[in-house]
Amino acid sequence: MLRGLEFDIAHLFSSSVLILSFGLLYQRRLFGVLQIYALQALAVACAAAWQAYAQAYPQLYVTAAIALVFKAIVIPVAFHHIVLRLHIHREIETVVGVNMTLLFGVALVALSILLVLPMTTTSGNLTRENLALALSVLLLGLLMMISRRNAVSQVIGFLSLENGLILAAIGVKGMPFVVEMSVAFSVLVAFIVFGMFFFRIRERFDTLDVHYLEAFRGERH
Repeated sequence: MLRGLEFDIAHLFSSSVLILSFGLLYQRRLFGVLQIYALQALAVACAAAWQAYAQAYPQLYVTAAIALVFKAIVIPVAFHHIVLRLHIHREIETVVGVNMTLLFGVALVALSILLVLPMTTTSGNLTRENLALALSVLLLGLLMMISRRNAVSQVIGFLSLENGLILAAIGVKGMPFVVEMSVAFSVLVAFIVFGMFFFRIRERFDTLDVHYLEAFRGERH
């Protein structure tokens, strides 16, 4: 069980992931979303590395390296290149206003705390807080996916959701090595599929705004 300064630093990194989730919801510029996602992935990497050090669990260094290389560097840089290559509109359209989205986000965080803390009374303080923060990040990722009309920002919401899953895993006892490699492979495959999907729908419909794509399916007139 972590105490004192070790606990405070672990809590700082985990809380930073949640704060950056709100940053994703607030941001209206596509490049800004990519930058905030990179910072969130960096915070996840720092949280994993600190847990590896504090708990003497060296396998979590692999998790930290995967999060740093793939999620904080490779994916944001690649998405930046895709946005420039496809000339995607840089302003992100939202289903509801940003202020309302943030209020929904606060409500989801409160719901996460009410759900997790009563069910984890026998666990350590860091485990309880990490699970509550992780569930909050997961729900905020889902909120971003349904409140944005741009396909790229929806994918970032999905990847942010996955950051919440990693945060939950490292807050308990860490992930087995095979799980870490499975997560890294899944993220890489998902990124390749999403990239191909972006190029295809941009070529076919000349937009990545799902609001306009619905018109091609005959759902809006």
